[in-house]
Amino acid sequence: MKTKNIFLGKKILIYGLGKSGVSSYKFLKNKAKLYLFDDNPKKKLKFNQKPILFREIQKIDFDIIIISPGIDISKCKLSEFLRKNFLKIYTDLDIFYSFYKNESITITGTNGKSTTAKILYDVLLDQKRDVRLIGNIGNPSLSEKKITKNTIFVIEASSYQLDYSKIFRSKYAIILNISPDHIERHKSLSNYINAKFKLLETQSRKSIAYVNKNDQLINKKIKRSNLKQKIYKVDTSIINKISKQLNNKYFFSDGYKQNLSFVLKIASKLKLNKKKIIKTLNNFKGLKYRQQIIFNNKNLTIINDSKSTSFSSSENALKNFDDIYWILGGIPKKGDKFKLSRKECKNFKAFIFGKHHMQFSKNLKNKIIVKKFANIKVALKKIFLEIKNQKNKKNIIFFSPAGSSFDRFKNFEDRGYYFNQLIKKFIYAKR
Repeated sequence: MKTKNIFLGKKILIYGLGKSGVSSYKFLKNKAKLYLFDDNPKKKLKFNQKPILFREIQKIDFDIIIISPGIDISKCKLSEFLRKNFLKIYTDLDIFYSFYKNESITITGTNGKSTTAKILYDVLLDQKRDVRLIGNIGNPSLSEKKITKNTIFVIEASSYQLDYSKIFRSKYAIILNISPDHIERHKSLSNYINAKFKLLETQSRKSIAYVNKNDQLINKKIKRSNLKQKIYKVDTSIINKISKQLNNKYFFSDGYKQNLSFVLKIASKLKLNKKKIIKTLNNFKGLKYRQQIIFNNKNLTIINDSKSTSFSSSENALKNFDDIYWILGGIPKKGDKFKLSRKECKNFKAFIFGKHHMQFSKNLKNKIIVKKFANIKVALKKIFLEIKNQKNKKNIIFFSPAGSSFDRFKNFEDRGYYFNQLIKKFIYAKR
């Protein structure tokens, strides 16, 4: 007997009118009684229904609350209301799963989610599969059209999405890595790990999970968990035979190699054509602001890694350099530690920008030569002055902030774009 969908005909509050909230509204508008709310009363909507007033929310007995992942229950306008109604909270991923039981591959982890999802999407697309890229990358999960029983979803899922979700599950689940992140939101490393592992804990016996064999936090959690699905431990330190046939500059770092290890493992399970995989990987252009090479000649390489918001995300690339100008700064993550040894920091020079320079300096103490600057522009000016006298040497400028961008930028994309514009000015000024 087929059970009725839990969202049909219900009184539903959609809280947060960003991309996921708007897509939830459009998807459910003819299926349920909807109410809208956003912390920003001036939020402009592309549809006619007006958001409900704050004072009216307490008077309505909602069946379900759809919350945008970016909303922190402990710091939002409806904080007290949400705590009282916590069991009613769902996400757009829950709606998605309740209506579509298609084959899905969901990717989470601290670093590399977007890149891994995009590589896997490209690989499947070039194999002529009907594949959609959704979640944190691509379209919101409920915006996709013309879905058939053969449609495959590649989903990038954040800890926020997984933490709030109640019924979402995925046939294939990937945890790339785990290191301290978003502790301000999750309150502890243990809570953060638990949020990530909801992806595995909700899987059925017929599902498959892929985890990083070399990640201590993942291994500890698996030992303490009673998981029932097939689990493949991916050894990211072993270079796959296919990797040796690649000539793509984007797969130079340990981070990209780890991402590739997971893609190749699941590609093998799906029995994809190896020759086509190699062609796809060699054509991969990388994602903006993720170890993106924005300038390269015989004397200078400049890499924009604005997406880096923690030391762990910067370290994977740093391991591959011998002599660099590393620009970092922003807002340091709570509990974040720089784990590379002094020996591994091969003639690095760290140029720290912003008002939180003391916290970054403390982490790098006795490992790297540190210089402090008010902002990115001043740091770059100093670097270009040093490079000017080193014409016979290959110099590398690595912009990998290892901190969040909200000290003066909207997000990492805004920060990455700003850095690119600065580089254009410095490069043209040299000519």
